[in-house]
Amino acid sequence: MPLCNGFKLEEASIDELQEVMSSGRLTAVQIVSCYVQRIQQTDKYLRAIMELNPDLFDIAASLDYERKQGHVRGPLHGIPFLVKDNIATKDKMETTAGSWALLGSIVPRDAFVVHKLREAGAILMGHATMTSSGSGVAVTANMVPFTLGTETDGSITSPADRNALVGVKPTIGLTSRDGTIPESHNLDTIGCLAKTVRDATYCLDAIYGPDIRDNYTLAQETPINGYTPFLSTAVALKNATFGIPWLSFWQYASPFQQSHLLNFISLIQEAGATIVNNTELPSRSRIVPSYGWDWDYGIVRGYPNESEYTVVKVDFYNDIARYLSELNNTDTRSLEDIVRYNIENVGSEGGIPTLHPAFESGQDSFLASLATKGIMDETYWQALSFVRRTSREDGIDAALYNKGNVLDALLVPFDVSQACSVAAQAGYPMITIPAGVDQASGMPFGMALMGTAWSEGSLVRWASSSEDLAKGTQFGRESEWMRPKWWGYRRRNVPVENI
Repeated sequence: MPLCNGFKLEEASIDELQEVMSSGRLTAVQIVSCYVQRIQQTDKYLRAIMELNPDLFDIAASLDYERKQGHVRGPLHGIPFLVKDNIATKDKMETTAGSWALLGSIVPRDAFVVHKLREAGAILMGHATMTSSGSGVAVTANMVPFTLGTETDGSITSPADRNALVGVKPTIGLTSRDGTIPESHNLDTIGCLAKTVRDATYCLDAIYGPDIRDNYTLAQETPINGYTPFLSTAVALKNATFGIPWLSFWQYASPFQQSHLLNFISLIQEAGATIVNNTELPSRSRIVPSYGWDWDYGIVRGYPNESEYTVVKVDFYNDIARYLSELNNTDTRSLEDIVRYNIENVGSEGGIPTLHPAFESGQDSFLASLATKGIMDETYWQALSFVRRTSREDGIDAALYNKGNVLDALLVPFDVSQACSVAAQAGYPMITIPAGVDQASGMPFGMALMGTAWSEGSLVRWASSSEDLAKGTQFGRESEWMRPKWWGYRRRNVPVENI
């Protein structure tokens, strides 16, 4: 990646960007210009950007003017970011969740989290592609320092894991979902992707807070000074006690990842942390499939009233209608409208599973949701009660309680995606940090820290201290072998249909 007016922008942290702007070596306008050049250089290959903000240089210039006047809003002043394309921005850009069906629709206001970031002085560069893959790819490819993603069940932490990034999935209710195209109000949350825990925490500090348009946020328990004070070095690990839920999650990891991550945990133990083995989720046989991620595991076992998907199907029908009702300049007002549009535009939107080679699924979920008509019947309420109880008091909380020997966090191999699913059902926070590259696939993988509700401060402490310990070792992101390899970048991306 070329230097940016003599500054190495590649892998630059938010603190480093602030330092060069404070010293006068670079302006926000110059930094934005260099990131745009990077996007132009790489995005034909990566397809991480849905749309660039046509006002971004004007925004950067106004923030440079504020800095010259001696006013710096905080650590994100002049720092560019992207949002996933289901997070509304009230500007000249579209908010479509990647669908032609919402093209031209007009949102009533910025999403609450976007409003908060603008207030913090961050520069909205544009929208990233769905689901959160663009949010992950853009950061790891040095198109932008941090991004916002949304997660129902894995869509922040999974892209972070696959792109050797830090992913922060907050407790449901820590960040407002207002202005975000929903899937399930019982599972959706908005969080941050960045290269370091510190950068992700700067993002988190800017976006959390109560919002009257999302009543889940009115119950939040947050520290007075935010989460940045919890950032720590490896020294803090001597006071930590972590649990290893082997039967619940670890046994499903590949032998290579087990060995690699256990070596990392040995380093953590050598730094003074106490490691407790086999602290398990009592409910694991009913919520952790042995074969991998499956949010319909209840129905697989013959119990729709024990399925996360039972909740999601009903919630989506109602939540998407509520979101669409606030839009202007669109005829798309319901799930019925979306399904109809997809069928009428099967060549571009998919519409019918297996008919179009690029759309093997998606409409099937819409149809499943449509069949519920959004009715919150007895099965729905039983399912919601089941997934909450088994993932919370009979799940993560029980494992953390550890029969009275309370733990600070659970450490899990994130490639065992059942772990993120349990955290999603609980509505509990999770932070994933880069930890290695899989020997077989060549894909990065991370280690995740799981906690109870509102434990973001503790998770930031232990994630940042573990990250600090990893620096200069085979477990740190800065290791050359954890950088993108740009495989097949000269290969033509031409869709071919097998007939």
